[in-house]
Order: sequence, then structure tokens, then C-alpha cells
Amino acid sequence: MNVDPNKGMSSSFLRKGILFLVIIAAFAALLFSFRSPSEETLKLSLTELEDIARSGQVVQNDSVVDNSLIKSIEESGATLTIEFLKSDTVELANGKFIEISKEKKAEAYLPYSGIDAYTLFSSYGINYTYKPPSSFEWTSLLWTVLPLVIFIGFIWFIFRGARGVGNQAMNFGRSKARLFTGTKSNITFNDVAGVDEAKQELQEVVEFLKSPKKFSSLGARIPRGVLLVGAPGTGKTLLSRAVAGEAGVPFFSMSGSEFVEMFVGVGASRVRDLFEQAKRNSPCIIFIDEIDAVGRQRGAGFGGGHDEREQTLNQILVEMDGFDTSTNVIVLAATNRPDVLDPALLRPGRFDRQVILDRPDIKGRNAILKVHAKDIPLEDDVDLEVVAKQTPGFSGADLANLMNEAAILAARREKKKISMSELEESVDRVIAGPQRKSRLISPKEKEITAYHEAGHAVVAHSLPNADPVHKISIISRGMMGGYTRLLPTEDRNMWTYAQFNDTLATMLGGHTAENIIFGEVTTGASSDLEQVARISRRMVTDYGMSEKLGPRTFGRRGELIFLGREVTEEQKDYSDKTAESIDEEVHNIVQRAQSVAREVLNNNKEKLVKLAEALIANETIEGEALDAILGKRNNDTPAL
Repeated sequence: MNVDPNKGMSSSFLRKGILFLVIIAAFAALLFSFRSPSEETLKLSLTELEDIARSGQVVQNDSVVDNSLIKSIEESGATLTIEFLKSDTVELANGKFIEISKEKKAEAYLPYSGIDAYTLFSSYGINYTYKPPSSFEWTSLLWTVLPLVIFIGFIWFIFRGARGVGNQAMNFGRSKARLFTGTKSNITFNDVAGVDEAKQELQEVVEFLKSPKKFSSLGARIPRGVLLVGAPGTGKTLLSRAVAGEAGVPFFSMSGSEFVEMFVGVGASRVRDLFEQAKRNSPCIIFIDEIDAVGRQRGAGFGGGHDEREQTLNQILVEMDGFDTSTNVIVLAATNRPDVLDPALLRPGRFDRQVILDRPDIKGRNAILKVHAKDIPLEDDVDLEVVAKQTPGFSGADLANLMNEAAILAARREKKKISMSELEESVDRVIAGPQRKSRLISPKEKEITAYHEAGHAVVAHSLPNADPVHKISIISRGMMGGYTRLLPTEDRNMWTYAQFNDTLATMLGGHTAENIIFGEVTTGASSDLEQVARISRRMVTDYGMSEKLGPRTFGRRGELIFLGREVTEEQKDYSDKTAESIDEEVHNIVQRAQSVAREVLNNNKEKLVKLAEALIANETIEGEALDAILGKRNNDTPAL
């Protein structure tokens, strides 16, 4: 989560200011409690003092005489303090009443001219102590200087805080990039596997920085920028860290979101500061992670194109290929959204190279697993090549997570080494989630799930273009009540019409098995039906696999195949009549696949029942037990 530094600074400054004011108020209240007379302190005139002296009795040797009123009187400076024996309302000689305070004290502030307080009280025999006024009164000085000191201190505090705000405001324009020296990164190209082509592209960048004369002698120009493009988890950031470790030159790392703040002009200022630092440390590398945060196409939002993000992008464009092209600064950037980047950012001269990091193939997955297993103790039965075959479509981050899950499982089982069983279980956990053995299901639901998964397995085993069955389980994982895991024999970069049809029949095997055995279908096939609808529609609209509609596509969409998802909504470029034909063709493809699945299951009903019963008894079947029930795979069965 990003925290606004200005907000934290201002709140801290406010708290300090409030605390300072509270301390001043408490100190002032304490002084006033000593200095100022209370609300009940009497302010007496000379006549009232004479009446008190007349009515008060002498207290001899601290013994109270009847009807006595005054215990002692003390004069200090200009203050006359009378201490009474009790707090009460007393009638004076002239018929007036005075109320003695709870502290049993009263104070009179007397000008000394014309008043002889000593004679006045001594004539009535009242104890009286006289202290002549000092020529220098600390109390007066304190009350003269203290308010000025407090005021000056408060003003100093305010300006000091304001100066800190100003300094931090000036620092908003400074780059937040983290600088790494060549010896600080302990990751090299040896720690990156499965992306050999990308490593070669970046190895040339490293060679440019280490030996520029080797290329300049041939007229080669150092690349200005390299854009790493790939799905999440394919190793873009890891590869950039490896470049930092290999190059041995200063490496500035910054996220795209760190450029933009709430203040206008901060992003562009940070870009200027970043490139100024890089030029001072050239040759060097700048790495901007998630550059799509600031590199989106200009003019695409509301309110025109004059916003903070676009100013930041404009500054990046100028710095990467402006008038000054003599600096040896290479910009590495990573994104998984290249479709939204501004075309000016992608042209040669700015990002000269675009390195695609696809999900690794079986060879790459095996190499990645070996890298992650380098520091992990493994049993002798572990075959990482088998694990690589079981994980098609896994990214490097997925494989790292798989090895970590296996280590956690081994530790939970009190093992010293990781065996193949932990790796198999971790594959299932990553694909489908952890087991939910505590989930209570009825015997009827368990039976339906067993026949559903057995239907998938029997159809897949019988069709030659479907992937072989590797494992069947009716133990709940994640949101699935059971699953059938197929093991592709090879990585596919393209699919045939026959492979699609056999795959559709396999997906419909569970739904069809439920209908054959129980005479009805359940909601358990909803996920299968969704995939069937998506694949069959793409066969018609994207791959030209319809005899009726011919080899053409329908609908335009911005889609990146290697990211595995559609980025924009489909733009319809066909008539309503054609849309009806598309729906009809999709329906025919699904119906043919279901007919094949039904025929296969009716011909192998004995295997279906036997496999379902074994699943009900054992919950999970794989390996030799699976082969014993299904028999040898018949590759001579004709496809659709």
C-alpha cells in the first residue's frame, strides 16, 4: 500500500503543535494558580482592614482565644496576606460582611504611601510580620519576561515546522530510485533459467556496457532501451536483477507508480532527477518496473491529454531520445500490458528492443525446477522431468511456488528430504488448491462425482487426439468436487481440428456419464460446459474451422496470445444473420462432441462402472491402478 508522505508529515506536525500548545497551557495554568488570587480571595480596602483588625483577636502562642478571627498577618512586598482561623462569613464592625475563603486566606494589595499597616495591626495586638519590599522582584521579572519567551518559542516552533514542510515539498521532485552497485546484487544469469533467448538479448546489453569499443568499432550504437514483455511470473524483474549482477555498473531501480504524486509536475521532475543521477554515474542502467503505470497512450482519457501522468511520459520520451544522445545510459523496463503503451515509447531510438518472455516449455520448466531445487534436499525417487511434464502452462513463479509447497509438505510430514509424493501433491495444490477432506458429502453426491470424473477419464483414454489420463480424484480441492488430470505428451503451440474435437468430447464426458448412469444431469458440469462453449465458439469465429462459414474470422479484438487473455471487448463486424449461423455452427460442434462422448461411454460402460467404483473406494487413482482398469490406450480409434 502506498502512503502519502505529505499526509504523514502534516499529521505529525499537527500532533507536535497540539502537544506544544497543551504544554504551554498547562504551564500557564500552573503559574496562574500560584500567582493569581482565587475567586474567593478578598480584595479589602483600608477601612475594611481596620474593621478586621478591630474585630480580630490576638492569637498568643498559637492558642486560639474565643471569638478570635485572625491567626497571623504577613506583609511581603506590596502584598498583605491575612490568615484566618476558619472559613466562614463574618460580620465586621461597620455592619458589612466578608466571606473568608476555603484556604482561610485573604490578600490585600496596598500602596505603601499613606498606609502604616504595621501600626494599624499592632495597635490591636495582632501577630504581624513585616518584610520590606526588595529592590529587585523576581516575580515581577518572571511575569514580564515569561509571556515574551513563550510567544517567541511558539513562533520559532511554527517557522521551524514550516521550514521542514518546505524542505520536504522541495524533495517531492527528487527521484526515489534505489541505486545498486555492481557488487551489491548476488543474482546472475546462472540463477535465471527457461528464457535463453531473453538472456542472450540482455547479455549483449551487458557486453555493450563492459566493452563499448568492441561494438563502436563496427559502427554499432548502444541500445537506448530494452522492454521486457511477458505474462506475470515469467521472470521480468528477476532478469533485470540478473543484469544488475552481471553488468558491474550502477543500477537504478524504480517502479512506474513512484513517478506520479498528487502534486502537478512532480513526476516530470523525478524523471529529470533520475536521468541526471544516471548521467553522473554513467555508464549505468535504469530499470523501471511496471512502466505501463506512466507509459499509457496519451489522450486516451477524459479531460484531454494535459494531465500529470502524460507530463511524466513526455519527460521520459525526451530523456530517452532528446537532443542529448551521447550518454551511456540504458533503460530497462518491464510490463505485462504492452497493448496500452504509447507508440512513441515503443519506437526504435527509445526502446530499441522488445524482449518477449513467454511461459517456459518443458525444457525450460525442467531447467527452472533444477534452479529452484539447487538448495533443496531431494529423495532419489524425484524426477524433475516428470514434474515438468505435469506442469504445462506454469510460469517461473508458479514453479517456484510448487517447490516451496513441496518443501512445506515435507516439513509438515516430519521428513528430512522432499520425495516425489510431495511434488505430486504440490502440483495438485497449485492447480486446484488444497485438499478439503473435512468437507462432508453424501454417499449419493460422492457416487455422482465418481461417475462424472470416470466419464472424463474413459473418453480421454479412448480418443487418440486427447491427452492421456494421469490422475483421477474425487477429493474436493478448492472449488472443485473432484478432478481428472491429463498429462500432455508435448507442449502445443498450435491445435488441430481433431485435437479440438477430442478435447471437447473429453470435457463433455462427465456430463454425459451422469446422464447415462443416473438419467439426469447435475450442476457439477458447469465449469466443463463453460469451457466447451468458449472453445467451440473460437473454433468458428477465430480459427476458421467451420465448413459452412468458411476460413474467415468474425469480430475484432485486441488480444495478446502470450498473455492468454482478451484485452478488449469484441467489435462486431458481421450481420445478425451471420451471428445466427455462428450460433448454429457452434451448436453443431458441441452436439457432435457429445455424440462421440456418448458412443464411447456406451461402448465402455463396464470400464466406466469399474473405474467409478474404484474411485468411491479409494478416492484417488493413478499409475498402475489406473492402467489396470482402463487397459492399454487405443491410439487407433478414429477421431471425429
